[in-house]
Amino acid sequence: MAKKITLKAALSSQQARFKRNAKSKKAEEASQRSQKQNAVDAAKGKGKEGKATTVPSKITKARKRSTIPFRASDTILLVGEGNFSFTLALLSHPALQYLPAQNVTATAYDSEDECFEKYPEAHAIVEELKKKGAQLLFSIDATALEKCKPLKGRKWDRIVFNFPHAGKGITDQDRNILSNQVLILGFLMSVGPFLVQGTIPAITVRRKKKKSANDSGSEDEGPIVDDDDSISEDEELGTEESQSLSKRDGTRGTVLVTLRNVHPYSEWNLPKLAKNPPPPSSLSEKTNPHYLQLRSFVFNRSDWAGYEHRMTKGERAHGTGKTGQGGEDRMWEFCLKE
Repeated sequence: MAKKITLKAALSSQQARFKRNAKSKKAEEASQRSQKQNAVDAAKGKGKEGKATTVPSKITKARKRSTIPFRASDTILLVGEGNFSFTLALLSHPALQYLPAQNVTATAYDSEDECFEKYPEAHAIVEELKKKGAQLLFSIDATALEKCKPLKGRKWDRIVFNFPHAGKGITDQDRNILSNQVLILGFLMSVGPFLVQGTIPAITVRRKKKKSANDSGSEDEGPIVDDDDSISEDEELGTEESQSLSKRDGTRGTVLVTLRNVHPYSEWNLPKLAKNPPPPSSLSEKTNPHYLQLRSFVFNRSDWAGYEHRMTKGERAHGTGKTGQGGEDRMWEFCLKE
């Protein structure tokens, strides 16, 4: 219990610092917008006096590009699965048609009975996955993977946690954020020993995108690259998958975490927790590993046929509810820094 209290205290302090920085940045952005608007207003006034001609700018329609961060040769561990629909979608994806089902292990926090009670459709999905040959495990805590005997001594190229949530139903927003940050830190600590060792992956992308406040990190933290999520009309539209990962042979495994990139989920500060976790408060506490952020990209649910995101509490607790208004789903990819 003492460990949890000290960890939450450290996270609370870190959260307060993030809020101060965000408030300062917001004020700066407001000032910049005001200055731009003043410049626009001044230009309009000058145009009227001088009868300037306005030339309409060319509008390029942006389209979403799919990013499939897996290869058919990967070994993949999925944790925190709900109804296992993502596991089935993964094994059914056209770009991964040669991915052996035996390469995929999927785990759920719920017991098998709890899973089927929460998600009635899961029974049929599980049966199909078993026929394909995927390994399915129940009652697995993503923050204590080392305690799972079937996982001991094994390593994976990709370890995925889609939409992690503590599911505690805490109404106080700050406490809710803290509970989910504790979950994420516990997962990132537990998952490290299960990643394939090797050199740091070199992710190649078509062009860089301006980093958002949620993706910011120090400049000395290695290859932190963000994919551009849209392309113009004259660029090739297709699925960006194995070509960006083709040089990963001999490289270390990566962690993929998907979250809603909208309030309050953005307040969890996933990239910062991975790259700069709070230090232990005592010598008896374990130190969280530091990760490098390789990239982040829009997670298009439509890319995964049959995938249905389910809330932690399941259908019996109105699991079809909304998970944040507006925004987007986003997937972050990390590897161990050392």
